[in-house]
Amino acid sequence: MMKTKFMKKIAAISLVSVGILTLVACSSASSDKSSSETVKVGILQYMEHESLTAAREGFVAELEANGYKEGEKLVLDYQNAQGDQANLQTISEQLIDGNDIVLAIATPAAQSLATVSTETPILFTAVTDPLSADLVESIEKPGGLLTGTSDQAPIDKQVELLGQAVPDAKTVGILYTTSERNSEVQVEQAKQLFEKAGYNVVVKGITSTNEVQDATTSLMKDVDAIFVPTDNTIASTMTLIGELSVEHQIPVIGGSTDMVDEGGLLTYGTNYEALGHQTAKMAIKIIEGADVSETAVEYPETVSLHVNEDIAKQLGIDTSKLSVSE
Repeated sequence: MMKTKFMKKIAAISLVSVGILTLVACSSASSDKSSSETVKVGILQYMEHESLTAAREGFVAELEANGYKEGEKLVLDYQNAQGDQANLQTISEQLIDGNDIVLAIATPAAQSLATVSTETPILFTAVTDPLSADLVESIEKPGGLLTGTSDQAPIDKQVELLGQAVPDAKTVGILYTTSERNSEVQVEQAKQLFEKAGYNVVVKGITSTNEVQDATTSLMKDVDAIFVPTDNTIASTMTLIGELSVEHQIPVIGGSTDMVDEGGLLTYGTNYEALGHQTAKMAIKIIEGADVSETAVEYPETVSLHVNEDIAKQLGIDTSKLSVSE
């Protein structure tokens, strides 16, 4: 009888041990699978210009710096809509179907992806106002499948800098694309701030790159300086706008640091490569388990005064004493 009880205890202990070993093995296998899983990341860039490309490159570089290297733990699916609204929908559907997470670069790309995703998380960047673009419910708690980084820089600093760079200016022109919601938001703010500072303001909207030369030339005949928002269509034609700026001796301020490098005079703006890095850090958190709906939208960590000294020289403007108040 005692022998039988002893054998039963041994059997029970053996079963428990086997169970524990099995759980440990399963846990280990699961952990190994998790650490070796390949992440599929889609990228939809609205169009080709320096700022958006810099954001994409910063994003990819940050992923790689954190172990998500293309060809190893990362499969990248990059698509560019070339500014064509008709392309956005088709590309959005393809990217949502085949990837674990998708990056939208610029407001139109984010809006398009938002209409087709039912479960795939979406990160956005180079979006000025995600609230007015109907991408999130709130900045602190996006509440859906989208979160990311805004590229909004303080326009009041641009107004301040214009006053220092062109102290005799009385009339400021604002050039923007009427179909870009992110630009509309900035134009509304800029108009109010420039008028509050005592400037006369002339606003001119365009619908495509074909209108840039005529619209800019016309505007420059009536103003002392031009402000441009972080507008995708304007950004893609900044080399032309810079040439017109020098020809008519009318400075162009605002936009991104990349836009200034292409032909603007100055900005107090966002570094888009840094913004891409910042967005990738958010993406990694979501890839590794964070809830996208609870991940707050972030604003640029890197905003600074940026001057195109070559343009300044050609315009005869001294930028050596420019400063921004705290």
